[in-house]
Amino acid sequence: MSLNFTAIDFETANGNPSSPCAVGLVKVASGKIVDSYQTLIQPPYPHDWFDKFNIKVHGIKPQDVATAPSWEQALTEMVAFIDGDDLIAHNAGFDMGVLLASIKTIDAEVPDLRYGCSLIMARKTYNLDSYRLNQVAYAIGHEEFDHHDALADSDACARIVIHMADRQEVETLDDLAKKTNHTLKNLRRDPI
Repeated sequence: MSLNFTAIDFETANGNPSSPCAVGLVKVASGKIVDSYQTLIQPPYPHDWFDKFNIKVHGIKPQDVATAPSWEQALTEMVAFIDGDDLIAHNAGFDMGVLLASIKTIDAEVPDLRYGCSLIMARKTYNLDSYRLNQVAYAIGHEEFDHHDALADSDACARIVIHMADRQEVETLDDLAKKTNHTLKNLRRDPI
């Protein structure tokens, strides 16, 4: 199987997409999970405040990110880890929105990467009552994970995509997208 991609998941400090406080990345090569990266992030100013609701969801507090890398540092490390892979997120509109808004906040260059959405593909692969990440993960037998932990969520996303490719009997991400009537988009050129 030549299924290659990097799954990504962000947690945010508040309701603004320019407030990433954690990211998890899971690299898949030849249909297998091969590496992971995670970091807490100091959200970029002026979006560096924490909302009580977000803290309740993910448990990350301002003091937890006090010594974390800045968004600029985290972005550099993320792009190096991704190394040109296609990105997949469960509800890509949210995660790509965070990535793009946060990049614009620091006036950095948007990486030339393709991205896709495992939520959209899951709707064409499974017959479930809910397509939320935890529900799809449970449906494929991946029940033990810390939902709303960025690394755990990106790992669950990666496992879902691998399972979908196997279920759809396809070898590549492009073939999975085609089989599920999903179009992989370009982060630089295609609007969210």
